[in-house]
Formats: sequence, C-alpha cells, structure tokens
Amino acid sequence: MTWGIVFDLLGTFFFAISGSLLAAQRGFDIVASLLLASLTGLGGGVIRDLVIGTPPAAFAQPVHVIPPVAAATLVFFLSGTVQRYSRALLVFDAGGLAVFCTTGTVTALSAGMNPVAAVLLGVTTGVGGGLLRDVVANRDPQLFNPNDLYAVPAFVGAALIGTLWIVGWYGPVTLVAVTVAVFAFRVLSLHFGWRIPHARGPWPRHRT
Repeated sequence: MTWGIVFDLLGTFFFAISGSLLAAQRGFDIVASLLLASLTGLGGGVIRDLVIGTPPAAFAQPVHVIPPVAAATLVFFLSGTVQRYSRALLVFDAGGLAVFCTTGTVTALSAGMNPVAAVLLGVTTGVGGGLLRDVVANRDPQLFNPNDLYAVPAFVGAALIGTLWIVGWYGPVTLVAVTVAVFAFRVLSLHFGWRIPHARGPWPRHRT
C-alpha cells in the first residue's frame, strides 16, 4: 500500500465522517448515512480522476469503500453525542479538505498536468466532496458561506504543493507538513471567524 493510497483513505474517512454526522443531525436512517458518507468521502476523488481521464480509484480499488462504511458505523453507534459535538462535522470536514487538496494536486501533477491546472484540480478535489454533501442534504453549501474561508485553505495547500513540486522539494515529509498546515489554517479560521471581503451590490450605474 503506497503513501498515496494511505492519504486517500485517510481523507476519505475524514470526509465520510462529516457526511455521516450531517446525516445524523438531519435524522436520516443508516442507509442514507452510508450513502452520504460515500458521496462525501469519494466524490472529490471521483471528480479528480474523471478530469484526469483515469478510472476512478473509488471503483478500481475496492479498499476505498472501507472508510465510508467505517464512518457510518462509527457515527451510528455514537449518535447520542452528535448534537453535543456538532462542531465535529466542521473539524472532520477540515481534515478531508486538507488531505484532498494536497493529494489531488499531487495526483494531477503526476498525471502530467501543468502546475496551474494541477492546483485548480487539487482545490476541486478538496471542496468537491463537501459541496456534494451539502447539496444532496439540502443544506447551503459551506463553500458559499460568506462568513467562512472554505476554499482559501485549499488554494493555499494546493499552491504550496505545486511550488514544492516545481522546485524539487516535494516528498512524503513535505506532503504531511503542508496537509497539517492546511488543517490548522482551516480550524483557526473557524475558531476566529476569519473571512474574505464580500462582493457587494448592486453596482452603481454610471450615466452615459
């Protein structure tokens, strides 16, 4: 089992936990929890692989099914504490975002994509699962929350990986370091309520 697969499974588990937590908070049954966990955990990776043009790892390697099943089972037995630790959803989402924005960028670079495209695909991989989760659960996507920095940490992590790859400093240690940094950035942004300036409208009209 390679480092890439280990990180993919870890990111899948983190995102799957967030999907199952949302299902529990919405009062969904165990089947819906499993489906939402699978969609959240595997969605970003499937989008990544389809863009690259390779068979999605989620379908080519059955081991990727284990994290969503484990996540749904774990949340099912701990459902009594879900409401008490509701912010756990955001923390696990942050973990999935951190892992997938970095590994998504590495996968794109390894497939021969240029650095700019690889960074964009890394961000897409990072935010894709959470976006699908929120849309399917009929919740306003966290990605479009005006009071949140959801995509910014993913951009930072993907850009750092792209830069390290270009200068020849990429390796397992730097991958872990960037992933931890993105996770910390995301958690701190949640704690302190960081946000970027809003787009404001309506725009003033100029008479001609």
